[in-house]
Amino acid sequence: MSDSESIAAGYAFTGPALDLGALLWDGAPLPDAQIRIPLPMLNRHGLVAGATGTGKTKTLQLIAEQLSAQGVPVFLADVKGDVSGISAPGVANDKVRGRASEVRQQWTATGFPAEFYALGGIGHGIPVRATITGFGPVLLSKVLQLNQTQEQSLGLIFHYADTKGLELIDLKDLRAVVTFLTSDEGKPELKNIGGLSTATAGVILRSLTAFEAQGMADFFGEPEFDTSELLRTATDGRGMVSVLELPAVQDKPQLFSTFLMWLLADLFHDLPEVGDAEKPKLVFFFDEAHLLFNDASKAFLDSITQTVRLIRSKGVGVFFVTQTPKDVPGDVLAQLGNRVQHALRAFTPDDQKALKATVKTFPNSSYDLEEILTGLGTGEAVVTVLSENGAPTPVAVTRLRAPESLMGPIDAATLDLAVKSSSLYGRYAQAVDRESAYEKLTSRPQPQETPKAAAKKSPAKEDESMVQQVVGSGMFKSLARSVGTQIGREITRSLFGTARRKR
Repeated sequence: MSDSESIAAGYAFTGPALDLGALLWDGAPLPDAQIRIPLPMLNRHGLVAGATGTGKTKTLQLIAEQLSAQGVPVFLADVKGDVSGISAPGVANDKVRGRASEVRQQWTATGFPAEFYALGGIGHGIPVRATITGFGPVLLSKVLQLNQTQEQSLGLIFHYADTKGLELIDLKDLRAVVTFLTSDEGKPELKNIGGLSTATAGVILRSLTAFEAQGMADFFGEPEFDTSELLRTATDGRGMVSVLELPAVQDKPQLFSTFLMWLLADLFHDLPEVGDAEKPKLVFFFDEAHLLFNDASKAFLDSITQTVRLIRSKGVGVFFVTQTPKDVPGDVLAQLGNRVQHALRAFTPDDQKALKATVKTFPNSSYDLEEILTGLGTGEAVVTVLSENGAPTPVAVTRLRAPESLMGPIDAATLDLAVKSSSLYGRYAQAVDRESAYEKLTSRPQPQETPKAAAKKSPAKEDESMVQQVVGSGMFKSLARSVGTQIGREITRSLFGTARRKR
């Protein structure tokens, strides 16, 4: 058996599988040697990597289409704004027909069922929001760029709010609680569990203020997005493709990458164990994954590692999408069984190091991967996946198939129509600011002030905000002690500190 035949035999699966393309050998595709991924192995996670412009987005589209066709829901983060075309049939042209002929693909223009979302409603999609309580202290610390000490203090604040049943809906609720806990009446509340220093509280408050000043407040509030929406199938049995539109927040990478992690952590928190299933419940593509790991605390990285390790048994597959495997921590990378590596550049010493590191992450093969990875064309990749028995397949240089949906964005009018005709639009479109801690405090009748007292008031007191006046009062203390019985709902937290109130 020749080397090419031996590689092809490693991908000759008998069960359901996704077709990636044809083996590339001596510069030419071998149509009879099809490179595939077994469907049940998609929950063993994966990596799609490569330099800018090498075809990563089209690879995501290709995999997402086939998952949807086999009844598996898919989540895609649309960072550049060019994934919405998955909902519309593709356009045949000479390039598409040529690629299909080379890899023996029966190409048919097809659109797939899709829902479009936007963080906080900034963009065209259905708004995705989280409550502060639901988002939790670990993820919020990442967004606010707090250090370890400040993160621990924020965790203490959340713990206090949880034990009192005091739900934090939006940023002003959290600000009110922080201010109270540093007041003379609030300090004893945390005394037995470590306390909260005025300096640390000041940093947290300033971070919240700066965060809000950048227009971030819209991402937190109600109605909170129910991540089970991502698990839906269409009426024809195909999996729903959930596309989260991110171009409007490209300049806020800490925010959107952490929000993606919240979606995943929330799913982990709620889903039951299913073990090894015939197909995944959901495949989640985590685009621009390096943003998630940049400047991450050890607690944050540990939580990512554990979530990725354990969510497989809940039927969810996670694909990280980035430029090189070096962008992903080793403990996470070790759990990514399926690999599609597009071309890498080697123009600088750092590029050379990244190239050598990438080669070391692949199983041994007869290929000179350093040479191959710098010479791959657009839509070509080095592939290794897990076989049906869980063993790595031989490394295969592959010419990938062409997506059957539109390779580019749909127009804005079509996108708006799709969003507003969705059954979810009425559920999430309008923000709701129901009564929560802040409203309960600020709506109480204020005592009438005598002219004499007003005359004695210092300028500092005059400038004191309503929140500071209220949370420094005994009424807040009374409310905080009693609100647990008013709400009467248990708050439990997952590995990431995310919380979901019982439905």
